[in-house]
Amino acid sequence: MHSADRHEPGTRADLDKRADDVSDMFDAIATRYDLLNDVLSLGQDRQWRRKTVAALEPRQGELMLDLAAGTGTSSMALAELGPVVVAADLSYGMLRQGLAQYPELDFINADALQLPFPDETFDAVTISYGLRNVEDTLGALKEMLRVTRRGGRVVVNEFSTPTNRAFRHVYNNYLLRALPPLAKLSPNPPAYSYLAESILAWPDQAGLADVMLEAGWEGIEWQDLSGGIVALHRGWRP
Repeated sequence: MHSADRHEPGTRADLDKRADDVSDMFDAIATRYDLLNDVLSLGQDRQWRRKTVAALEPRQGELMLDLAAGTGTSSMALAELGPVVVAADLSYGMLRQGLAQYPELDFINADALQLPFPDETFDAVTISYGLRNVEDTLGALKEMLRVTRRGGRVVVNEFSTPTNRAFRHVYNNYLLRALPPLAKLSPNPPAYSYLAESILAWPDQAGLADVMLEAGWEGIEWQDLSGGIVALHRGWRP
């Protein structure tokens, strides 16, 4: 791991990332969300999920919060290893789909900027591909810190910046040119145009580490996956 010391037709959000727009966008793609993730990532999302679980180091009996849990696929991967997992998402469409797929999980509607939990509730908090869609990145990281117990940990799984310059150029072209046509498989193609734009506008690995430090997390480190297409950032609450 690396470390850091210091509206078009259809339903889509824009890069202002207003909560209602983001929620509506994910409502519209909920029923095919998992399938499309698998197709658009060329199957790599499964490997990324395994790496996220490993970075969290889940333990029997711990209480964990999975933010932007979507349909609960990431939450289920954690729950199978022993912790009690709360799956939280802003989109009611995603929550309904999640309840249908994993009725054994605890789902809750929650805004990452106003989490409905007392201070120091969870042993660990994680968010996969969701922090990028929150209106206020710093505010969300502070809320995640607030609900984490002292000594607890956070793992952020998010699209990032490929480390090889030539590959970065190819990847950016894929996002801008190949992703929107592939997204026509979706019931809401404009949503995937937004997703491509939001990935390109997101800070690189060191940039996100700096925001996590500013929010109060310590010992920030990150691991690049698939050449930096995705990065796992981990930190601890002092």
